[in-house]
Amino acid sequence: MPSLPVLVVHGGAGHIPKDRAQISCAGVREAARVGYACLQAGGSAMDAVTEAVTNLENNPAYNAGRGSVLTQHGTVEMDAIVMDGRTLASGAVSAVRRIANPVQLARLVMEKTSHLCLTAEGASHFARAMGVPEVPEESLITEYARMRWRKNLDPDANPVQCMMMGGETPSAPVDTHDTEGKIGTVGAVAVDAQGNIACATSTGGMLNKMEGRVGDTACIGCGAYADNHVGAVSPTGHGEAIMKVTLSRLILFYMEQGKSAQEAADQGLAYMKDRVQGLGGVVVVDPRGDWAARFTSAQMAWAAAQGDQLHYGLYVGEHFTQPITDPKGP
Repeated sequence: MPSLPVLVVHGGAGHIPKDRAQISCAGVREAARVGYACLQAGGSAMDAVTEAVTNLENNPAYNAGRGSVLTQHGTVEMDAIVMDGRTLASGAVSAVRRIANPVQLARLVMEKTSHLCLTAEGASHFARAMGVPEVPEESLITEYARMRWRKNLDPDANPVQCMMMGGETPSAPVDTHDTEGKIGTVGAVAVDAQGNIACATSTGGMLNKMEGRVGDTACIGCGAYADNHVGAVSPTGHGEAIMKVTLSRLILFYMEQGKSAQEAADQGLAYMKDRVQGLGGVVVVDPRGDWAARFTSAQMAWAAAQGDQLHYGLYVGEHFTQPITDPKGP
């Protein structure tokens, strides 16, 4: 039975190598516990999703914050967004550099400005004005990210360069997460005890992307959407495909038509796959606390905290449950 509060997180959809599967699953369980503890202590849904995503940004296993993938030129540019379902207020940053926790900066955009998104140098100027410290770019780059950047410098292995050379959209669904594993975009959705809903998403973007590229994450309705009357969505996958179908708002539209969270998620992902050959995944929640974690990619690490139980999985159809106080898992 659905109950409140509830929080659901994801660690990105794609192909996750066996040697990284365990750390990916452990990380989303930890983030779910962190966010849920905030809810249990009386925190708001916005507080909870911010805490959960901050935890994932600090974990080098994910493509967000520390661990972000690199641009063509070997730099880190990150996107993040938050949205408050009570007021429809939102804040985002795009192509931001040298910030440890872009999701926290996105929340400041929502709370301290009249804008919805700040980008690149503008976001950096705002961060300095808010007293958010810059960190050395090297502190955000892992050896794993650098290895994959070097490996993908060959244009034949670089989807961005291939597109620049005039490549057409492939006829088969594409998962742009490379075969070495891109544990991608991270995100969270939550409903607090008062029934307020929020979501947050953060990412380092696409591997070897052009500098200045902005994906779905920072775009309201694409990389996130929350509305107390309907629910919340945080997606992961091929950003350009998600933007083309405005995936987050599309799923909430299906929910407005009477679909459950799971049905709406499946319908939205199926439409994206059929219409623009895009693969990905989502976490979804509705005002009653009904939730879903669905994906069309090979894997997606996810975890949900509700009642006294922690739910989690990695493969399609996989659903483990354990007491939320139990730190161990398979």
